[in-house]
Amino acid sequence: MEEKSVFESFELEVNSEVKGFLKEISTWSYFLSIVGFIGIGLMVIFGVFFGAILGSSMGGMNPYENLGFSVGYFGLIYVVIALVYFFPVYYLFNFSKKMKSALKANNNNDFKLAFSNLKSHYKFIAIFAIVIISMYVLIFAFAALSAAIS
Repeated sequence: MEEKSVFESFELEVNSEVKGFLKEISTWSYFLSIVGFIGIGLMVIFGVFFGAILGSSMGGMNPYENLGFSVGYFGLIYVVIALVYFFPVYYLFNFSKKMKSALKANNNNDFKLAFSNLKSHYKFIAIFAIVIISMYVLIFAFAALSAAIS
């Protein structure tokens, strides 16, 4: 006879108190995702404005001209950052919508999809944090190497 471990026979219970917590979480995550979408929209508008209008009207007054940068590139950077920021906000939005749907209709499939979107949200944030930390380490190493050579 095969014995099951404690973890294999463990069942999670989603009682009314936990459902209340999940409902509140879905409400706040919905709010944060809407604020995120508004922020993304403002970043895109600002990036397009900064890139197109200021990039073409600066004439010879570009302070970054000696570095080979046009002011229009900064607008493009804003749009790219907005594109990167879109994905975690979209995952958070999907989590909140699926969780609300799952709690309203007791739908296990939506419940599973909600947590799948939350997992994707945190996975994206974690990978992004690793990339940013790695970039900082490289920048500091390059700066230290440059200072040592000078």
